[in-house]
Amino acid sequence: MPDILKKLDYWSDRITDRLMRRMPGPRLHIPVSRPVVSFTFDDVPDTALTNGARILEGHGVRGTFYIAGSLEGQIEPGRRLISRDGCRALAQQGHEIGCHTFSHTKVSHMGNRRLAADLQRNKAYLDGLAPQEHRRNFAYPYNAGSFRGRGIFGSRFETCRAGGERINRGAVNPAFLWGVEIRQPESHALGLTHWIDTLIAEPGWLIFFTHDIAPQPTPFGCTADTFERLVAYTLARGCTVLPVRDALEQFSAERHSS
Repeated sequence: MPDILKKLDYWSDRITDRLMRRMPGPRLHIPVSRPVVSFTFDDVPDTALTNGARILEGHGVRGTFYIAGSLEGQIEPGRRLISRDGCRALAQQGHEIGCHTFSHTKVSHMGNRRLAADLQRNKAYLDGLAPQEHRRNFAYPYNAGSFRGRGIFGSRFETCRAGGERINRGAVNPAFLWGVEIRQPESHALGLTHWIDTLIAEPGWLIFFTHDIAPQPTPFGCTADTFERLVAYTLARGCTVLPVRDALEQFSAERHSS
């Protein structure tokens, strides 16, 4: 893509981000009584299972893995994507399986008819691996939403996560949750403990997201040692660590009991 088109696409994403977050509509109310953290994975390389899930399970917690069916088993520079059996293993081990579209295309690049068909295709794919009755949670490919398609997401998913590098607090748009990325350089990933300190000082819901957990990670992942340190620090500081699915259930229970 020529540089000018990349710049236009970038600014289109930023404008959509602002519009989506400010749109009136349903709000998810995040309790601020205690700090909650969710560790999530996009695309789901196989190392997110062999290293990421293993580390979470070693600490007695689980994560959310956003799967795009078309990526199954694909080999890309620096990573291999998770297999069908790997997806099943994640579900069997108690992790949440979320949707990341089927084609892993920016949703703003698809018309509503194509978008709806793509999401339905991924639903069928995921239901064949890990059936569930309630609506799944979703993460936007490339953290980029679609203003035209907002109604489709609202009708299909409990929540949709983007990026934005912020903690979710108070009343937030469930169709555009904030996320904080664990990525390269490794010094950046190691320094993310400051988000936990911020969360302890002012509780809310912090959603981390990353991709591969590997000895030589892609620009969008980190090493197993770094991920281990971040998970251990999160728990040592007294945060509750839950998949997105379970965090939502807990928030609902707290609202109904208050």
